[in-house]
Amino acid sequence: MIRARRARILATLGPASRAPDQVLALAKAGVDVFRLNFSHGSHEDHASAFEAVRAAEAALDRPLGALADLQGPKLRLGKFKDSAVTIKPGQDFRLDLDAETLGDAARVSMPHPELFAAMEAGSVLLIDDGKVRLRVVRSGADFADTEVVQGVRLSDRKGVALPSAIIPLPAMTEKDHRDLAFALRLGVDWVALSFVQRAADMAELRQIVQGRAAVMAKIEKPAALERIEEILDLCDGLMVARGDLGVELEPEEVPVAQKQLLRAARRRGVPIVVATQMLESMTSSAMPTRAEASDVANAVYEGADALMLSAETASGDYPLEAVGMMNRIIERVERDPRWPELMGAEHPSVDDEDADALVAAARRAADAGSTACLVAYTRTGGTARRLARERPLQPTVALTPDASTARRLGLVWGLEPRIANNPNDLDDMTEQAVSTAVRLGLAKPLQRILILAGTPFGAPGAANLLRFAHAPMK
Repeated sequence: MIRARRARILATLGPASRAPDQVLALAKAGVDVFRLNFSHGSHEDHASAFEAVRAAEAALDRPLGALADLQGPKLRLGKFKDSAVTIKPGQDFRLDLDAETLGDAARVSMPHPELFAAMEAGSVLLIDDGKVRLRVVRSGADFADTEVVQGVRLSDRKGVALPSAIIPLPAMTEKDHRDLAFALRLGVDWVALSFVQRAADMAELRQIVQGRAAVMAKIEKPAALERIEEILDLCDGLMVARGDLGVELEPEEVPVAQKQLLRAARRRGVPIVVATQMLESMTSSAMPTRAEASDVANAVYEGADALMLSAETASGDYPLEAVGMMNRIIERVERDPRWPELMGAEHPSVDDEDADALVAAARRAADAGSTACLVAYTRTGGTARRLARERPLQPTVALTPDASTARRLGLVWGLEPRIANNPNDLDDMTEQAVSTAVRLGLAKPLQRILILAGTPFGAPGAANLLRFAHAPMK
């Protein structure tokens, strides 16, 4: 179960894919980490899906990660008398806090006082994924008089966005707290927080998680783009959630934002996932559009750690085909002779820390000689992630005694995580690294293996040892 690619695949489980045999088939097809989307499904559904992931992991003898994606504070309109109304550009439309009175063509409730507090004259409200746009004429603590700029229909409980402002909402709702507690009891490896706006949102999540899982910030709000460096300080991973981000940004701004986020994450060595509508048409078609194939390919050329499938695998008609197609596109891009050059164009500079310098030296040594693969010993994952940041083209095995660390590393570019005992001494370290590389088919007789480790073995800390070894003659 060695992947013939470096970019990883994150796939969402749902009604179309959460059965044990389907999860196993998806893992064989190329999924590295499975997403449990807590915006949909019951706790029982997610528990059964999680158990299916662990069963597939045991069957394949390969670590498989599980990511819990929290719904976050979704802002919505109230309800209408007849479920929906017809509106037209230029008309007046009022929003207020009167949830007891059902809406009509002139007004509707919006039960979020935080939104009224954040808006001002000239603010633009986006409703129903941007299909309806309202411009605020005047507002108060409990109302907003608006003009319809765009749209012809409003219906019950549609989502509302206010791109121009930071909404003073808690990072996590009561539902999120319940879902998070449940996910941590299950033993998920990653937790993703939706609608992150500021570093304090991630700080709150980290305080609750207390290291029991890695934490990921989903970037869906323009406000987060302005604070991305502070957010990166407090997250273990980043997701470019282009669906909601695309609602609040103009279409031409989304690719620029994606590029900005990829650069920032790669510079820090923080794994980054590109998500939403990657192969959207494969929800109902056995083949993607050519534009979708190009979209996936561009993310690979940019050096994204992982690419995510959402409805394609959760509720689509062709979940297995979607994973297979994404796998094929990634593999094809990585066979392009120009791929290393294009991906390396944004290679991050090396920090002054000794560990970063040693990792950078390891990459240069691997490129300079006939190195078949690299082996990184890591307890918390730090050494392996540093090595992945350098984007070595040789396969990289991450050996760790911690199963949770191995599963978290499944989301990181180019790493083949495996569980192994801490070596007793340098000879044991070398023998274990060589035998693992040979067993996985990554090194042939007499080929060179580069080993990166930290001593004393088993103690958390940065890598301080670089050793060369050779696969033995058969």
